Amino acid sequence: MAQKAVRDKAISIRLACAIFSVSESCYRYQAKNNAENELIANWLIRLTDNNRTWGFGLCYLYLRNIKKFTWNHQRIYRIYRELELNLRIKPRKRLVRDKPEALTVPLAINQVWSIDFMHDQLEDGRSIRLFNIIDDFNREALGIEVDFSLPSERVIRSLDQISGKLMEWAAKHQIQIQHIQQVSLNKMRM
Repeated sequence: MAQKAVRDKAISIRLACAIFSVSESCYRYQAKNNAENELIANWLIRLTDNNRTWGFGLCYLYLRNIKKFTWNHQRIYRIYRELELNLRIKPRKRLVRDKPEALTVPLAINQVWSIDFMHDQLEDGRSIRLFNIIDDFNREALGIEVDFSLPSERVIRSLDQISGKLMEWAAKHQIQIQHIQQVSLNKMRM
């Protein structure tokens, strides 16, 4: 705009720069080394085509340390952005899984329990934690512990209380409990 004002309105460079709040050195700046910029662009395109996982950092280090070019990082990054190489999206890696394990369906009460930890946040920003124990057969909540902190001792105490009540009930009804030794991350089998 300052150059147009000087050219069309015949005002001085100093006045035009003051009007548009531009320094005189910025007004007089002319881009240099267009051939070098094209060379940088060619190198960047080649590097990112051959090495799809390389970002700007690796491209810059390769050009600077391996190829011994003396271009600074700001210039290389400006061209990297102009080529829109910074907008590449990495493809998601898909996990190859074998056939998933079939879910067991309990046939009676107290055959399979699920335990789960949940959390939520209060209006004042404090987090609360929940520990839930559910019977998978009838979806009955056997126990819920809620607090700001749930250390392992508290979790073990909850499980012991519920197991104790189960043992009392089984003894009262003359039922023998046999424990399965296999425990998965989110299931406790009894």
